[in-house]
Amino acid sequence: MRLKDKTAIVTGAASGFGAGIARKFVAEGARVMIADINGEAAAALAAELGERALAQCVDVSSAASVGDMAQAAIAAFARLDILVNNAGVTHLPMPMEEVSEADFDRVLAVNVKSVYLTARALVPHFKAERAGVILNIASTAAVSPRPRLSWYNASKGWLVTATKSMAVELAPLGIRVNALNPVAGETPLLQSFMGEDTPEMRAKFLATIPLGRFSTPADIGNAAAFLCSDEASMITGVALEVDGGRVI
Repeated sequence: MRLKDKTAIVTGAASGFGAGIARKFVAEGARVMIADINGEAAAALAAELGERALAQCVDVSSAASVGDMAQAAIAAFARLDILVNNAGVTHLPMPMEEVSEADFDRVLAVNVKSVYLTARALVPHFKAERAGVILNIASTAAVSPRPRLSWYNASKGWLVTATKSMAVELAPLGIRVNALNPVAGETPLLQSFMGEDTPEMRAKFLATIPLGRFSTPADIGNAAAFLCSDEASMITGVALEVDGGRVI
């Protein structure tokens, strides 16, 4: 129960890594807002997790929608302790100059602008409380970029730099900011990262991971729970790799 009586928002929490984080947080005693653009899936997971979970439909690239999410969380919880910026998208693997402007804009809106919007909406609350934890879900792509995913890689590199900048600015106010760098896992985005989901492509990708397996939502949930708990009270500004040795 390392998160007993804590409250959290997890974006993109209806599936994949976000769902793994939400499940772990609830298991560790937190109350969690499952925020996702897929409102039905968010509601289904909240119902499964019980009374300590609630659903919120949110478009993290929209200032109005993020503002509504923040207000709903404060109204439900009275105080927010943890914000997990997990929502993310990618473009399909292709030469950088062939990525459409629409896909580029979508990647930047969801992976980059959303972190600005959630900070604008919730950092004032954390400052008033002189406490809080922000966790940004980046990627091994931030430190070991893969070819043909250039703009996705760049968005995650931005997120690691933003994490460090946020951490140093907010530390004097008692607010910690960290990131996780997962390797690709068994999530809805796996096929997008690989281009196609075939046994051959999986074998090729797994050959780059020394531990020999993909990451799981539970792996990311476990790491997130630690970084967001009081056990990590002296840790801020890190981008922790949860990657089976991928970037060594």
